[in-house]
Amino acid sequence: MATYVNNLRLKEIATGDESGTWGTSTNTNLELITDGFSLGTKQMSSDADETFTMPDATADGTRSLYLKITSAGSLTTTRVVTLGPNTISKTWIIENATTGGQIITIKQGSGATINVGNGSKTMVVTDGAGSGAAVFNANPTEVGGDVTGPGSSTNTNIVTFSGTTGKVIQDGGQALPTGVIIGTTDTQTMTNKTITSPRIGTNILDTGGLELINLTATASAVNEITLANAATGNNPTITPSGGDANVGLNITPKGTGEFNVTSSFMSGVFSDRVTALGNTGTAKTIDCDDGNVFTATLNGNATLTLATPNTITSRATSFTLVLTNDGTPSRTLAFAGGTFKYPGGSVSRTTTASATDIWFFFSPDNRRNIDMALTEEQQQTVDQQNAIEDNRSTNQAAQEAKRAKVDTLRMAKEILVENRRTQAAADATDITASAVTTLAGELDTFVNS
Repeated sequence: MATYVNNLRLKEIATGDESGTWGTSTNTNLELITDGFSLGTKQMSSDADETFTMPDATADGTRSLYLKITSAGSLTTTRVVTLGPNTISKTWIIENATTGGQIITIKQGSGATINVGNGSKTMVVTDGAGSGAAVFNANPTEVGGDVTGPGSSTNTNIVTFSGTTGKVIQDGGQALPTGVIIGTTDTQTMTNKTITSPRIGTNILDTGGLELINLTATASAVNEITLANAATGNNPTITPSGGDANVGLNITPKGTGEFNVTSSFMSGVFSDRVTALGNTGTAKTIDCDDGNVFTATLNGNATLTLATPNTITSRATSFTLVLTNDGTPSRTLAFAGGTFKYPGGSVSRTTTASATDIWFFFSPDNRRNIDMALTEEQQQTVDQQNAIEDNRSTNQAAQEAKRAKVDTLRMAKEILVENRRTQAAADATDITASAVTTLAGELDTFVNS
């Protein structure tokens, strides 16, 4: 009785069988052996797992060395193709020619399986171990020449693998960079690399591995600094930039440290910050941390207080105050917050309505002792007032001298008149102006001796 237990399911004729027809069976076997070295095709009938079983002594695509698997429709997910029977030990080259772009998993029994990517070809071997049969990858571990991937691959892209139990070569979607590839944990030196939108951690280290620049992230930041190099004859620049229309630059020393400029000369456009204090009311604070020029309108009898100085005593401070009177004249003004010194000993200001005074204040010890300086116009006014006072004092002294002289003359006359009255008529003489002035001179000499 014939059997079909070989790996190609050929008819094995028993002794004494098929007398006169033996040649027909033998020819069929030879044709089936030829099929084992040829191309065969099997179609998956639906979007589901499929089993392809090699029939006994009958031509079928499963017997072919090169098995091309197609599908009647598009596959929607990875499908399993089982090769039977599970007792066949055979080598296949399997092509995944299904539609839908899905992987197919090649299986024989409960053992290992092989994934074949869509459009890919894989050489597999089934061990024919029965229910526990396994499928193994028969591709050589070292291959010379070209490796063919999916038909949709892009030239020079990085190759990646897909699959869980098997490894399927696929297009990684990322172009392979030229030169040495930089690893995430490798210690490597990059040369002539252009980095676009780099992200740096909390610091930048120097060549010795020590902190050079520390970086602090600000949530929702829109402003930054721009560093620019320069050609011959020009200077590099540090420029604030960002989303805001006006962006300043803060340089803050640590503790009592100082911001030092080593150059002996600084050029450019420098200007003081003007801080508008508005109406003074009865009290207003002047803080030099807000600026160096202050404007205000005097709308009450006000005291202007200089903000408490910081702890650094070896600092000089100066500021300018532009004060405009409101419509009410003769308001009073005082300063507090330090020891203020004024030219002439008191605040000199214009008290008329809507008039403006400009004062300059300077402190050599950081807002503790403040000297007030006047503008040229104000100084001229003070000089004129001092001249008037000097003239008034001079005139007053002259008037006092004249008054004293007249009093002395009057006293001399009265003395002479009294002496003549007491004399006998025969001895009496006329009182002359010369006699009065002579006696007055003698009296003045006596008083001032």
